[in-house]
Order: sequence, then C-alpha cells, then structure tokens
Amino acid sequence: MSVIIKSAIKALRSLVLVTSLLSSATVVAQTVSGIQKGWRVALQRKDGKEIIFQLEKSMVQGRTALSVVNAGEKIKLTNVERSGDSLFFSMPAFEASFRVKVEANGDLTGTFIKATSGSTQYWPLYGKANNMIRYKATRGSAKSNISGKWNVSITRPNGTIRKALAVFKQQGNKLTGSFLTPSADYRYLDGIVTGDSMVLSSFDGDDARLFEAKIDENKNILKGVFYNGFDGKEVWTATKDASVALPEISDPTKLRDGYNRLDFTFNDLDGNPVSIKDEKYKNKVVIVQLMGSWCANCLDETKFLSSYYKENKGRGVEVVALAYEYTTDRDRSKKSIKKFKNLFDVQYPMLITGVAAGDDRKAEKTLPQLTAIKSFPTTVFIDKKGIVREIHTNFYGPATGGYYELSKRRLSDTVNRLLDE
Repeated sequence: MSVIIKSAIKALRSLVLVTSLLSSATVVAQTVSGIQKGWRVALQRKDGKEIIFQLEKSMVQGRTALSVVNAGEKIKLTNVERSGDSLFFSMPAFEASFRVKVEANGDLTGTFIKATSGSTQYWPLYGKANNMIRYKATRGSAKSNISGKWNVSITRPNGTIRKALAVFKQQGNKLTGSFLTPSADYRYLDGIVTGDSMVLSSFDGDDARLFEAKIDENKNILKGVFYNGFDGKEVWTATKDASVALPEISDPTKLRDGYNRLDFTFNDLDGNPVSIKDEKYKNKVVIVQLMGSWCANCLDETKFLSSYYKENKGRGVEVVALAYEYTTDRDRSKKSIKKFKNLFDVQYPMLITGVAAGDDRKAEKTLPQLTAIKSFPTTVFIDKKGIVREIHTNFYGPATGGYYELSKRRLSDTVNRLLDE
C-alpha cells in the first residue's frame, strides 16, 4: 500500500472520529436542552444505600447552569463542560466533581468523585430526567406533624452515645430541618413524612447524609438509622422537647496553663510569611479562624466572616484563617483553599499550616499555646493588647435558623466588646 493511500486512510479515520464526536456533542447539547427542570439524582453508597438530591437546570445568559438543591439552599455548580456524550462539572468548593453520561432519554449515569484524606471515593450515580420529586409519599399522608425541637441520641458503632438537637419544619408531607451537634450542624436536610415514616437527605459536596426513622403514636422518633457519607452508619432516636439545650463539647479547646497569647507564622497562598506579630495586627481586635477547605461548616463561617470583615475592617478588626487540610501536600491544599477564597471573595489572609486536619498533634505542631483542636471551625478572639480572650468551638450555619443568628450575634458581640475596651 502506497504512502499516499495510507495517509488518505488515516485522514479519513480522523475525519470520521471528529464527525462522530461533533455529532455526539450535538446530541448531548440537544438532549440537555430538552430537559426542562433537572434530575432526581441518587448517589450510591458503598453498601448500596442511595442518598438523594435534586440537580436543577436553568439557563443563564444563554448557557446551561446546574445547581444542587437541598431545602432552602441552591449550590451553583462550576466548570460545566461537555465532551462527546458526557458532562463534567465540579462543586464550587471542596475537592468534589462529577463525570456523567447523558443517555438518549436525558437520564444521567456516572460517578461522583470525592477526594479525602485517604483514598479517593467513587460513588456511582443515576439521575432521572425531569423528575424533581425528592421522595414520594409511598405510605400516604403523614400521621404526625413533627415540627419543633427534638432531643436526639445518636449511638456510635462502639455503643457510646452522642447528643444532638434537631429542628424540624413540616408542612403536610414535606419535611425540612437540621441536626446540631456540639461542634457542627448537618446543614440543609430535605425530605418527607409519609405514614409513620420519615426520611431526610442532604448533599453539599462535602457531606452526603441520609436519616430514616419511624414515628410512634406518641410522636417519639424510633428505630432511626443515620447513613453518613460513603460508609458511615449509626442508629438514632429522639423525643420532642421544646426546651432542649444545645449539646456542649466535652473538654473544648482552650489556652494551656501559662499562656495568654498565640505565636505563629505560616505562609499565605502566594508563599508569603504572615505572623500574628506583624504590624497590621497590632492594636487590633483579631479573629483567628481555624478551618479547612474540606469542611462545610467552615464554608458557612467563611461566607459570613468574608462579609463581616469587609464591613468592619475599618473599625480596627482583622481576620486571619489558618487552614488544616486533608494532607500536607502544599499544592493540593493551595488549590482547594483558593476555591474557598474565590467563592466568597475573601480579602483576609488564608494561611496553610502544613499540618493535616486528622493529625492528633495538630495543635502541638502549629499552636502549642492551645490544648487539642477538636472541631472545625474553631474561632479565637484576640484583644487589642494581643491577649486571647475567647475561643468558640462551633459555628451554626444558615440551615439552623435562629441558631445561625445566635452564632453571628455571639461573634459580633464578642468583637464589639473587645473594640470598646
């Protein structure tokens, strides 16, 4: 076979391939365009249990936009790309992305990919097109209305119990709410009460959660199962209690004996060293946020702090974030933290500590003036003389309603008091 013929055949094959890819891309574009609402997406855990959320489609400036929907929250997805018969898109925060195939009928099949401190997780997923009903009322109308506050007991696999407070809002069969633990909240949960059963789920890129339970004739919540993440599983029960108090963290982070100041220097995202002893922090009230870009509750606090700093820096307030990431890989940490910074236009320094969040000695290695760091976020308040005055070991986000307002007010009141001194 002559060289000319071989070249012609190669060129023809390339043309066929390009034509096929363009045709596939056109089909995908047309199929996605035909989806009016979005998809009911089921993420499959390691044990096969499905965690449900809604993926909403809209048009923004002539382009397809996608949002993850949980109760009152819509998370706009970023970097939506098409290639052949597939879509690729990422969560705006966290090391989390999707790789899906658009079937001829508009349904989605594919994988949710989540980086962790260990092995990367690959969750199979299926999305039903134009079906935005999260859960069907398979058992009919709700037999009970469980709106209100609940005293929750969650039993760990080792048999020990941890306490939580749940806040539910029910309208007919529709159920929304959140759980508040000593250190965090479980953000926007969305579901249903049907017959004597309840189900709530949530997905935000960091956490995927599913709560199931029965409600007895006395309106106690029994036989609950909490499916947490890729393979976590605990049982839970709850009793209604309008006066239930927030659970408290045991042995919270505090100053070690003999210390009243922090002393640290870490590099910012551009590699520049930043120290708490720098001139910009002198005679200022300083908020030191201990956080991680993998942490959804840190996301809620960062969103608030970014706005708060812009409004109050002229009053003599500074904020600095110390990031404890999944690993000690600086490039990986920098990339993930930058997503946080860009998402909320954070204008205060975000520093890479270089110590993993899961390191039991992280306080000793980074802030030896403190006892163990047990929760993220943890927020340290420093007065104008450089003295640590308060340490808050939680921040409840907007899904918790009044508790969110309490968290914001508590932070603001602390700063105002220190400014007035």
